[in-house]
Amino acid sequence: MKLTMHDCLELRDDITRELFIRKTDDSVTITAENPGSSLIGVIPAIPAEKLGSETFRQTYGTKYALYGGAMANGISSVQMVVAMGKAGFMASFGSGGLPLEQVRAAIREIRAELGDKPFLVNLLNSPFEPEAEENMVALFLEEGVRAIEASAYLTITRNLVLYRVSGLSRGAGGKVQIGRRVIAKVSRKEIALRFLAPPPANLVDRLLSEGKITAEQAELARYVPMADDITMEADSGGHTDYRPLVGILPSVLALRDAYQEKFGYMEPVRIGAAGGIGTPAAAAAAFMMGAAYVVTGSVNQACVESGTSAYTRELLANAAAADVTRAPAGDMFEMGVTVQVLKRGTMFAMRAQKLYDLYTRYDSIAEIPSAEREKIEKTIFRTDLESVWRECIQFFSVRDPAQLERGRKSEKDRMALIFRWYLGRASRWSVQGEKEREMDYQIWCGPSMGAFNEWTKGTELERAENRSVSDVALRLLNGAAGLTRLRIAELFGVEIAAGTAGKFMPRGLV
Repeated sequence: MKLTMHDCLELRDDITRELFIRKTDDSVTITAENPGSSLIGVIPAIPAEKLGSETFRQTYGTKYALYGGAMANGISSVQMVVAMGKAGFMASFGSGGLPLEQVRAAIREIRAELGDKPFLVNLLNSPFEPEAEENMVALFLEEGVRAIEASAYLTITRNLVLYRVSGLSRGAGGKVQIGRRVIAKVSRKEIALRFLAPPPANLVDRLLSEGKITAEQAELARYVPMADDITMEADSGGHTDYRPLVGILPSVLALRDAYQEKFGYMEPVRIGAAGGIGTPAAAAAAFMMGAAYVVTGSVNQACVESGTSAYTRELLANAAAADVTRAPAGDMFEMGVTVQVLKRGTMFAMRAQKLYDLYTRYDSIAEIPSAEREKIEKTIFRTDLESVWRECIQFFSVRDPAQLERGRKSEKDRMALIFRWYLGRASRWSVQGEKEREMDYQIWCGPSMGAFNEWTKGTELERAENRSVSDVALRLLNGAAGLTRLRIAELFGVEIAAGTAGKFMPRGLV
């Protein structure tokens, strides 16, 4: 039984209307009225606002079960967060790497624009900068930030527990009230387990002894998970373990169910999907696998509200799915952790890897052969390493004196700080559009960027200047809803006309 192209398009595009499949002697058609005895299937209305978890939307006060994930250095900018919030979505401000007062100003500007509409602020973990994390959490508490996106965590920290537990209270009937929400972005099952469990008792006890939380809050911490939501991050830009979503998402959903049975939380943890969400088909697949919500990231960087430079947005808008590679991570350089970045139009990945190779091979700058040192000074740093070290002293004297002290005591640690100078600057050069440093731009990017570009090729969204983050998000959801309706029709034995489910551009915001 094959539907005509006209009927298939109606199924795909008219997502807010219930339709009926009718079979006659020699054909099958779509109708808006129940045909009675000739009915073989009902295609429900699936508006974009019905995709995903209703409790997610209720908890955060959004219209849609999609949010824009954080990108550090303010790439997920104030403008991006505001645009998403006003359109019924939610987005996470990219606070990672920014001075505290800049983050404070951003929070106040976002709140002034959005009022009571929801938004997130990112808390980017850096194992080598615990003081920076502590200061950021203190800022969140001072500014009354009600929800954060915690990313790049390898373990649960004292400061993260402080944010979570200090917002607990007892409501009517003894019900636990959660005043501060946490969305954890993880890419490994073992890290997901830590956020599925209650806050670690030893850290709760420590905070209680320090007078940071009350005895009641310490007691209530036993009955809530560490996170309200866990975003399973598949093959994404930035920090990633390059996991396929079809493998990691179902396994963590099963773990969530086991932990819910074990702890009996009043609010079960929701599991969302990130990494690769760059087309309607990808979003539809995530929802069909059970994702409570989806998260966009790489594709947002090429939108007009992105906090990166116009040059970088153009590079991203022309990227293919294979134009990405791994590079050492600046915040976890010593641990050998990598991030996924754009390789087209930049030599950052190759140069960063060169520095990491030198770091692992030698124990100090002095041990590096003079010819090798001169080469990296000329081609990578474009200055002598003594000058770079002086800049490190100025920077870490303010940001994290403990790291500076380690660098003064250990030649190996000093070398790491000097090399991390390049990695940190490379991302800022990209954001600022630094002239003559284009080949050193560090641009976090996953293959979803290429998939998005392929999907939008030949449409108005092909050009970066036509991409608005909220419009893109709604087109992804509308497209996902349309594809879901086609899949439902197939369950009734209907054959969809070739080309219907391929490349199409649903409507967005008007």
